This record gives sequence, C-alpha cells and structure tokens, in this order.
Amino acid sequence: MTHIAFIGGGNMATAIIGGLLRQGDLSAQMIQVSDPGEDKRQALASQFGIQTFADNLEAIRNTNTVILAVKPQMMKSVLEPLRETLKARQPLVVSIAAGITLENLAQWSGCSAIVRCMPNTPALLSAGATGLMASPGVSIDQRNGADRLLQATGTTVWLKDEQELDIVTALSGSGPAYYFLLMEAMIAAGTRLGLSEDTARALTVQTALGAGMMASQSDVGPDELRRRVTSPKGTTEQAVLTFEEAGIRDIVQAAMSAAQNRAAAMNRELSE
Repeated sequence: MTHIAFIGGGNMATAIIGGLLRQGDLSAQMIQVSDPGEDKRQALASQFGIQTFADNLEAIRNTNTVILAVKPQMMKSVLEPLRETLKARQPLVVSIAAGITLENLAQWSGCSAIVRCMPNTPALLSAGATGLMASPGVSIDQRNGADRLLQATGTTVWLKDEQELDIVTALSGSGPAYYFLLMEAMIAAGTRLGLSEDTARALTVQTALGAGMMASQSDVGPDELRRRVTSPKGTTEQAVLTFEEAGIRDIVQAAMSAAQNRAAAMNRELSE
C-alpha cells in the first residue's frame, strides 16, 4: 500500500485513517479521500492533513488501494462511473459496506482483487472487531495490506466463506447493541432498586469495561471466568440462575439467528 483512496469520508473512514496515521504505517501524503460534503472534506483535511476531493475519479487516479466507505444502497451508482479507470488500474478494492457481495463488487468495479469487511462501531475507538473475506484474485501482499488497514481499528479475523460474513454481522457487527441493551436493563434495574441513575450508569459502564478487559486479557474463556466469580449459594449464583431459567442462551441464539437471516436477505435485496 503506497497510496490509498477512500470513497466516502464518514465515521468508519475517519476511524481507519486515524488508526493508520497513529500506527505510522502511512503518511498523510499517501492518503486521500473523496466525499460530496464540503464540510466533511474540510474537517478531514484539517484533522489529518490529507488531500480531499469532491470528485471520486480524481481521488482514485493514482492509488493502488481503494476503500469503499459508502452506503450499500449507493455502491452501484458510485462504482459505475469509476469502472473504466478501476478496470485499467486494477487496485485492491476494500469494501466496508454491508450486504454487497464479492461478485457484485467485481462486476460493478471491473476489479479482480476485492476484500469485503464487516467492522463494528467500536472501530471508532480503535477497539473494533472486523471479519474479512478475500476474493480469489487477492494476492498475499494485498491480503496483508488489507489486514494492516483494518487492524488500525482493532482486531481482524479472516473468514473461509463469504456466507460467514452474515454470521459476523449477527455476532460482532450488531453485537455492540446487544451489550448496550443489557447495560440499559442493568441501569434501569439499579435505579428501580434504589440507586440514582447517575450512580447506576457509572457502575454499569465500568463493570462492562472491566469484564471485557478481563475476558480479553485472561488465559481462560468467559465460561471459566463466570465460574470463578460465581460462589456457591452466593448473590451472583442467584442472578445467573435467574438468567438461565429465563432462557438467556435461547434468547441470544434466536436474536443472532434473526440478525443473520436479515443480513442474508439484505444481500439478496442489494444484489437485485
């Protein structure tokens, strides 16, 4: 990766750019962004010292990596005017748009080296989780380049099958909302039990952060960590038993299956 062009300068593009510059892998002179919003272009140029364009074609002329950071519904209309140039240059194309298949990206862009990514919103804090899937035309060097790009926002995992991206969508793509929902419920319960809302929120958020750090830094899995903090006949055991009796595992399975099915349906809808 010597020159990278971002098509779209929204939150996820901003997160990747910021991570790359913090890592020091690329200089600001090697990154350029196109976006229709003048305010957005000015903000990116001011924040990162990168070159910005209103014209997508201008942004991609001299790049060997193109990051597609536009809404899925816009992808075909964005790529069609760029197809001739992309087909001639054959850059690595990295898409962070949900629901657009490798086949469609190849057809619309004219490129053979394409990587699909499913990041999540904690990428904005360099704490993201991203699943990646490469087309057969992606070389080892290009794969490594895409990996470095997304590692700038957190953890990366490569997938064996494109359909696995629907599962990643259900797990980590939508996953932050699941934790936020649990946190909402804990704050509400703490408030009903007698704490002030501010106190309940502060304790809930810090507890979530601490549990996540313990899970990420431990040499054992979450199941063992749970066992270690669940004393027989103690308060935690009573709470966990209540969760289990309410069918929490079945609820999570049903919720993720629903998200996976919706992701697959979106793929079909966006392919039509």
